[in-house]
Amino acid sequence: MTEYFVPTGASETELVEKRSRFLGRVWPVESEEEARARIEEIRKKHYDARHHCWCYRIREGGVERYSDDGEPQGTAGQPMLNVFQRESVTNVCCVVTRYFGGVLLGAGGLTRAYTKGAKDALDAVGISTMSLWTLWDVPCTYPLFERVKLEITACGGVVRDTAYGADIRLRAAFPAGGAEQFVPRLTELSAGSLAMEAAGEEFLPGPRESANGT
Repeated sequence: MTEYFVPTGASETELVEKRSRFLGRVWPVESEEEARARIEEIRKKHYDARHHCWCYRIREGGVERYSDDGEPQGTAGQPMLNVFQRESVTNVCCVVTRYFGGVLLGAGGLTRAYTKGAKDALDAVGISTMSLWTLWDVPCTYPLFERVKLEITACGGVVRDTAYGADIRLRAAFPAGGAEQFVPRLTELSAGSLAMEAAGEEFLPGPRESANGT
């Protein structure tokens, strides 16, 4: 797999349905431990709420978990999880907190409310594509430093780190095809005296997208 989708950041939204308040939250997470810490954080913050329904998806290991937290079975956690499954979003944790307003919503009403709570929170923050970039160590002389950085950027790459010594060594990351474009430019700039070395791969986020892919 060369790419996957994650929430761009954290969000908080509110929905009122027949006097019940539904507070939706989404976070990017990297592990079950981080997801459970977020859930516990909300339980403590909103200790007086009736329900804290949650779900999370973790890319590593294909982990998926959810809880109805006392709501009728199948009306909260699973519908929330379905939102992220449909959008193929992973490394995500979502909690929808309900303050009961005194009016019963019924199974259908609960499912719609929890689904909308999760979807609104995801829409508020958007989705980013995590793509596999290649990492390269790029040697550089001081006179060529600014030119080399400009050429890296022109090829879609980014400078991840810079080491200064007798000469300069850049750690550059390139999306698919970027390194191949950069090699002849580095050769031309240095008259063939500089050559970069492969340094591995890394998933990096792309620009924010909406939750419907636009």
